[in-house]
Amino acid sequence: MMVVRANPQSKPPLWLQLPQELTLRVTPEQFAILAAANRELRLERTATGELIVTPPTGSETGNRNLKLSYFLARWIEEEGGYGLAFDSSSGFELPNGANRSPDVSWVRQERWDALTPEQRKGFAPLCPDFVVELRSETDTFKELRAKMQEYLENGAQLGWLIDPKNKRVEIYRPGQAVEVLENPMVLSGEQVLPGFTLTLKRVWE
Repeated sequence: MMVVRANPQSKPPLWLQLPQELTLRVTPEQFAILAAANRELRLERTATGELIVTPPTGSETGNRNLKLSYFLARWIEEEGGYGLAFDSSSGFELPNGANRSPDVSWVRQERWDALTPEQRKGFAPLCPDFVVELRSETDTFKELRAKMQEYLENGAQLGWLIDPKNKRVEIYRPGQAVEVLENPMVLSGEQVLPGFTLTLKRVWE
C-alpha cells in the first residue's frame, strides 16, 4: 500500500492508503514539492508521471549502499577520478522526463560544470554517465532491469546491477548485450571511469 499524508495546519494529520494497483500521477512541479516535503522517503517519477514511493532501505542494504558510495568517492578524491559521485538521496531529471535516484552514480566534471547553479541545486537535468542499482529483498529484477535500460536510453555509458543475495552482477553498456557475471571478484570502471575498480568481497560482506 502507498500511503499519502494530508496535514492541514489546523487539524491532525490524515492518512490515505492507496492500493498498489492505483497509479498516482504528478507533474514535475508537484514532484519537486513532494520530494522536498518527504525527504525521509525515496521518491521517483516515471517518464509518464507515475509516482513511485520507496520506503527507507533495510540496514544491510543501507550499509552496502554506503560502501559503494565510499569506494567511488575515495577513487575521485585519492586517485583523481574526474567527476562527481552521488548517493541514493540524489535525484536526476532524465532527458525523457523521468525523475530517478540511482543507488550510486557518477557524472563527468565537464557535464556538471555545464549546468547552471540553479540546476545543480534541484534535480540535475541529465542522466549520470555511470549508475549502480543495488538489489534489495523487496526489489524485482523486472523493475531494476527496466531502470537500467532507461538509464542507457537516456545517456548512461556504464551501469551495474548488483545482486548481493545471489552474488551476481549485470553490466549494461550502450549498444551491447547485457553481460552477466556470477560471483565476480572485481568490477572495472572500464573506459568510463579509468582506473576505478570495485572489490566485490567488500560488498558481499
